[in-house]
Amino acid sequence: MNRKIAPSIVDAVNFNLQLKPYQYYALDNGIPVYCIDAGEQDVLQIEWVFYAGNWFEQQQGVAAATNFMLKNGTSSKNAYELNEAFDYYGSYCSRSCYNETATVSLHCLNRHAEKGVGIVAEMISDSVFPEKELEIFKQNSKQRLQVNQKKCEFVAGRKIDRLLYGEKHPYAAYSNEPEIDALDVALLKNFYEQYYLQGSCVIFVAGKLPLNIMGILNEYFGKMPLKKPDYLLKPLPADPSSEKKWRIKNDEHAVQGAIRMAASFPNRHHPDFKKAIVLNNIFGGYFGSRLMSNIREEKGYTYGIYSYLQNHIQESAWMISTEAGLEYCEPLIEEVYKEMKLLRDAPVSNEELKLVQNYMMGSLLGDLDGPFHIIAKWKNIILNGLGEDYFYSSVEAIKNSKPEELQELAQKYLQPENFYELIVY
Repeated sequence: MNRKIAPSIVDAVNFNLQLKPYQYYALDNGIPVYCIDAGEQDVLQIEWVFYAGNWFEQQQGVAAATNFMLKNGTSSKNAYELNEAFDYYGSYCSRSCYNETATVSLHCLNRHAEKGVGIVAEMISDSVFPEKELEIFKQNSKQRLQVNQKKCEFVAGRKIDRLLYGEKHPYAAYSNEPEIDALDVALLKNFYEQYYLQGSCVIFVAGKLPLNIMGILNEYFGKMPLKKPDYLLKPLPADPSSEKKWRIKNDEHAVQGAIRMAASFPNRHHPDFKKAIVLNNIFGGYFGSRLMSNIREEKGYTYGIYSYLQNHIQESAWMISTEAGLEYCEPLIEEVYKEMKLLRDAPVSNEELKLVQNYMMGSLLGDLDGPFHIIAKWKNIILNGLGEDYFYSSVEAIKNSKPEELQELAQKYLQPENFYELIVY
């Protein structure tokens, strides 16, 4: 390389991005396994995705509590011993609960894959939900809730979901103290037996894979009474609020308010979704967006303001989120509507569109850096029930979006009457 000659500059829109294909396997019981064999480091990530999110619970809080308690004791190991077992092999195990799904994730050295998988299998097949551990979980949950309820942004995040979907919808099913107090071991065990021991599961594996990884997974999970999932669940009807404008006082001493504006939006299967992502980036999706340029840089109303499309499987919403001083909350909302009007009234310039296209392509390039990022892309595609060509059609949507198309989308979706307004202060 001649370092006296500067390398040529290539626009990111001209990159030919490739998503490394996965390897597919099925365990003896039919459980699908998606693998990405890549990377230079001798590390491995395995994620077990169960259809055990709050979509399936009969009582609020049961799904999250069950998922958390998986790591808090089996018939042969207490919570401390389980954590020690992972630590001994330099492994890390985490668990998370979402709307439709709940996950157990393992990160380990690939030479310790069998030990790590064995401990996870013990957790999932032999959890005992100790009463003492559940009481600690409930106490911690209530304390965390009490602290969070004093934060306006926390209250606003919960409230806007309830306005969009209705309080009984899984996307807005948040636990309060009565629901936490009502949790007991019997409830958790029933949920665990139905949605973990005999539930639906899919496994994602990434990293420098050991040659015997499928044999290991089949040995520990191929004989469990688990099922292959049906990725697209039956949608539940939303019950949105009829009142669009909300102002809620939460803190007597508040000096700023949490602002949320949101409108219902179709999910990823809708033909408008891919190009709406481009429009959203122009509107408020990155640091150089119109909302940021106007409301942060010109007006100084806030440190940051962003818009995004919610990452839900069944339904979605177009959301605008920020915090501002109390005297600036109402003017800020007016400026958001002005930016919507500008996008409706005139097409974006080719220069602005090209800047956003380059930004989005560059972000995608970063998302393909390493096996863990690649499997995350595939996981999002698979769990949303999208086709294998979805990544490439999304890239084409970024590259080929036209100013007139984005203007039409703005006229269709960025209408003030579609949006809920919420200020919590």
